[in-house]
Amino acid sequence: MVKQNRQATSELEELDKQGLPRNRHAELRVMAMPKDANPAGDIFGGWTMSNVDVAGAISAMRATGGRVVTVALKSFAFKQPVAVGDLVSFYAKVIGTGTTSVTVEVDVYSQRWATVGVVVKVAEALLTYVAVDAEGRKRPVARREEVS
Repeated sequence: MVKQNRQATSELEELDKQGLPRNRHAELRVMAMPKDANPAGDIFGGWTMSNVDVAGAISAMRATGGRVVTVALKSFAFKQPVAVGDLVSFYAKVIGTGTTSVTVEVDVYSQRWATVGVVVKVAEALLTYVAVDAEGRKRPVARREEVS
């Protein structure tokens, strides 16, 4: 059973003057490149999903003190498309901890280079990771102070 604390939901998140989450740092920042685009010129959703998983895993590894594996994508919502050249920031935080697992919320923001200064939320997701040992067996979560 995972305890969740969704007190500060992503919808109510305070944003700084650039439009990015205040008091949080991005686990990952990536510039969307032409090779990641579909024929319409938007970035493939799978590219965003893959980077969400990486950002969530970084936060989960920090929280559990070691290796983790993704076991569930509980929710994923695309809010707006990502364009080639956008600087995409992935903000992850642990919102629940179980005996061997953690639940991570990931919010994704895109800084539009075509319209300098415009920042939009492009996706949000909720994932669960299980802590594993070197042989891939579940292990108890080593409780650590989350640094998000």
